[in-house]
Amino acid sequence: MLEYMRLGGSIMWVIASLSVLALSVIIERLVFYHRASTDPEALETAFGKAVASKDIDECRSIVRSSNSSMHRLFAVAFAHWGIAREDMKLLVEQQVRREIYRWERNLYILELVGKLAPLLGLLGTVLGMVEMFQSLHVGGQISAASVTGGIWKALFTTVAGLTVGIPTIFIHGLLVSRIDNEEETLNRGADFLIREHFANPAKNETK
Repeated sequence: MLEYMRLGGSIMWVIASLSVLALSVIIERLVFYHRASTDPEALETAFGKAVASKDIDECRSIVRSSNSSMHRLFAVAFAHWGIAREDMKLLVEQQVRREIYRWERNLYILELVGKLAPLLGLLGTVLGMVEMFQSLHVGGQISAASVTGGIWKALFTTVAGLTVGIPTIFIHGLLVSRIDNEEETLNRGADFLIREHFANPAKNETK
């Protein structure tokens, strides 16, 4: 591996650094998504029963039982349960945007790595070809072996760039799709809260 890095030149190390950065972001995002996810139907059912029975302590216990995005949304709504319906609607919509921002954090890095890595690989190949033809010109002797050997070495960076870029773009797409699903889930949760708030308009003390 180190021999390939040496043959590819300094750009190979840049591509390797980008791959480490992308991997770090992917691991961090996957851990976050796992912790920020929950079963929305179970949460809605439990919270709905607690609200219907006007059990404030149970409501508070349910919304604080996890740090998932849905629980955070329900906790904010429950903390302001006595406000008007339109105010509640604005509140939950704002909280949904805040949660989606947390889910999208650092994804731009994956997009950049996915675009930059192949371009850097191509740049490394072009520079390698330039260096090869320059050395052939100075040497004055051209052989098929020297030409093919130089091209073979120059293509290392292209292979490396594509090897990093393709999986990164693929995973970025999967994560974006997961965010879209979570946004839909949060919006449904917001609608549920508004319905519950409208069905239970009494101003309960939640503090």
